[in-house]
This record gives sequence, structure tokens and C-alpha cells, in this order.
Amino acid sequence: METLRIILVAVVGLVWGSFLNVVIYRLPRDLSLVKPPSSCPKCNRRIKWYDNIPVISYLLLGGKCRFCGEKISIVYPLVEALTAACFLIIYFHNLRYFDLQFFADCIFASALIALGFIDYFHQIIPDHISLPVLVLALVYAPFRYDLTLRQALLGAVTGGGLLLIVYFAYLFLRKKEGLGMGDVMMMLMVGAYLGLSRTILTLLLSSVSGAIIGIALIRARKADLQFALPFGSFIAPAAFVALVRGEQIITWYLSLFPR
Repeated sequence: METLRIILVAVVGLVWGSFLNVVIYRLPRDLSLVKPPSSCPKCNRRIKWYDNIPVISYLLLGGKCRFCGEKISIVYPLVEALTAACFLIIYFHNLRYFDLQFFADCIFASALIALGFIDYFHQIIPDHISLPVLVLALVYAPFRYDLTLRQALLGAVTGGGLLLIVYFAYLFLRKKEGLGMGDVMMMLMVGAYLGLSRTILTLLLSSVSGAIIGIALIRARKADLQFALPFGSFIAPAAFVALVRGEQIITWYLSLFPR
């Protein structure tokens, strides 16, 4: 029975990841998420159901369109596999229970995946995702065993507020935007779902990883300090780590400073 449950979670994750691919591709282009059906962007031939099976179809087709041979982006199977992996991690983190917390965590993780990839490819973070999940996080907070509504509000204010301070400070000093308001809205969402301590951890992890990769890119590309780095793409994995391992990381860190 346990094996069947794990397979179920993985399959649902793969299928849901396929839908997230639609969101990632269409939402920034202001296209409908429902119609028309998926088609090849080069030859416009409609993709048959048997060519749209998550991950498997990509492998069977050799990463190319069946009709015109156009390469299929590796992002599609990557998003599907990543979504399935996140759902499985959440399943085990949730002690193998299919309760409200499990489904809420999966929705939160789905939002992180979609926002992370959209920001990476388009340098935008759509409020169409952040705002509904923010509202859901606040509505769900009173029913949680690990968070209260007050803690959710405090996390949202802290996450969004700190980035808002950075936004206005950079704007005042450099006379241009260093962060977008989409990043602020994303951190409002993250803060409302994770609470204060894990929100601060998310900001620390995303800032450190962003700084390291930014410096590496500057050295590799011989670029200056003015190039844009999609911060939402760093917030997303940091928030997921904080979701499933945040308490352990915080406990370990505090243990380094015994009273």
C-alpha cells in the first residue's frame, strides 16, 4: 500500500508539473491557460496525448517534435520531474499523511516552481500567482498546527517589508529599481506561509546564493555589477528548503550559540 501511495504522489506530481509548464509558458505571454490545446511553436501541429505524457514522451521522442523535428526544451521534463520530486519530499516531510497540510504545501511548492521559472525566463513575477496564494496562506493559517494567523501576518510583513526597504533604498541611492515589486509580493506570499523565522531564513539563503552566483557570473562573463539577476529564482528554492528543513536549520544554527 505504501508503494502505491508513493507512486500516486509521483504520478500526480508529474501531471501537475505538466500543467505548470503551461502556466510558465502562457501566463507571461497573457495567453489562456485552457485553450488552445498544446501545439509545437514551430510547425503549430497539435500535440497528441501520447506525445504529451510527462517526461516519458520527451524521452521517447528524443527531445524533438514528432512532425518537424524542432527541439523540445529540456525545461518541460525538468519542471515535471521537479514537481514530482517536491511532492514526494513534502509527502515524506508530512509523515506520509494526505491531510490539508500536505495539499497546502503542494500548492505553495507549485507556486514557487512557477514563479521561479517565470522570473528566470522573463524577469517578472506575476501577481496572478503570488496574490491568490498569499490570500490562501492567510485564510489557512488559523487551521494550521504549526502557525497562527498572527505569525503568518508577521512573516508576510517581515518578508515583504524588508524587500520593500531594499527596493526604496536602492531606488534612492541609484535612481533606478534594483528589485521589482513582484519580488516584494512574492516575499509577502512566502512570509504568510512560512512565518517569521523561516521567512528570515529564506531571505538569508536566497541572498547568499544570489550573491555567490552573481559574483561567479560576473567573473565568467566579465560583466559589471549592473546586469539583472532574477531574485525570484533564488527565493523559490530557498523558500522550499525553509519549508521542509527550516526548523532543523534554525535549530542547528542556534545550537552554535549556547547560552
